Amino acid sequence: MADYEVHTAGVDHARRLIAAHQYVLRSEWGDVQPSADDENAYLEGHDWDDYAAWHLGLTVGATDRTKARYAFVCGDFRRVHRMGLIACRYRAAQWDHKAIELAAHDLLQLLDDTRAS
Repeated sequence: MADYEVHTAGVDHARRLIAAHQYVLRSEWGDVQPSADDENAYLEGHDWDDYAAWHLGLTVGATDRTKARYAFVCGDFRRVHRMGLIACRYRAAQWDHKAIELAAHDLLQLLDDTRAS
């Protein structure tokens, strides 16, 4: 199992999107989670920093500017998905990546607090 660290820029990007109300509350994450083809299409029109911003984790030891480097995607390249945050939290907890689990949890709480106000 790979080791991951929190991708601060990805967390900050998600925070900004949540503050701007650029999120989806209800979705079928399995249906909207970016596929490999979606990722490739996104990278055709965006740089690696834009791509990386959608991920809450960085794979330790993986080369920058490769798909293998970025993990725990939480949106569809347009908006953050509440179910994407839940999936990140669940998967991080399942594999004992505590820092990413907590980052996803904090973002989920922020999203829920933002929608309630």
